[in-house]
Amino acid sequence: MKFQFTYTALREQFKIALEHGYSVLTCADFVQSKGAGTLPAKTLVNRVDIDYSVKKAERIGQIMDSLDIKASFFVRLHAHEYNPFSFENYRIIKGLIQSGHEVGYHAEIVDEAAIWGEPAADCLQRDIDVFNRIFNIKMQGVASHGGMTGLNNLDFWEDRDPSEFGLLYEAYDRRPENDLFRSSRYVSDSEWTRWKSYENGQLLDGDHRSIAEHLLDNPSIVYTLIHSDTYYDKHFYE
Repeated sequence: MKFQFTYTALREQFKIALEHGYSVLTCADFVQSKGAGTLPAKTLVNRVDIDYSVKKAERIGQIMDSLDIKASFFVRLHAHEYNPFSFENYRIIKGLIQSGHEVGYHAEIVDEAAIWGEPAADCLQRDIDVFNRIFNIKMQGVASHGGMTGLNNLDFWEDRDPSEFGLLYEAYDRRPENDLFRSSRYVSDSEWTRWKSYENGQLLDGDHRSIAEHLLDNPSIVYTLIHSDTYYDKHFYE
């Protein structure tokens, strides 16, 4: 049966994870627990990218709150589609922070450098400073966004360390203290109408099982990436 990307179905996915004995962690929780040697035997790392809709991210946050679990929400700063500092979006993002969720930066710094003619490192540091000041937090991590420029924002991190910018991690970084993507079952909704998955960094070709279906394999570390934009009550365009 084809998966329906409704809020109700999404809540059920995480409810099943809890029933299967998974501890749900933020990205920062994962890095800190791994470093301390306290990683739970069955771990689900819960990441949410806000590509286009902050309004829908509020619904995702409410789902997580109803299950008493936390997520890492990554926010764009320069999106044409939304202004994170508008009255309503600021209210929503502050609400996520106040609910105990991690909020980080969905970074597009290679794109910024190419478009603006400014060093990517300067763009990143400025964005972090602005983000921290406006939301009154100390950001712990960034997740590189894949946009429409044809550039890869992850390229910046090939010879950079997150600690240079006061960060704990980049969501795909390969340092031993993280390396989450290459040491997990990664399940993502990034194909919009179906799931895709990777095992230890290798694509599981043709595997479009949902999060809950993957849990039947009992992987020790599951890394879920969902996008707020994908979910709905009745239909995608509501």
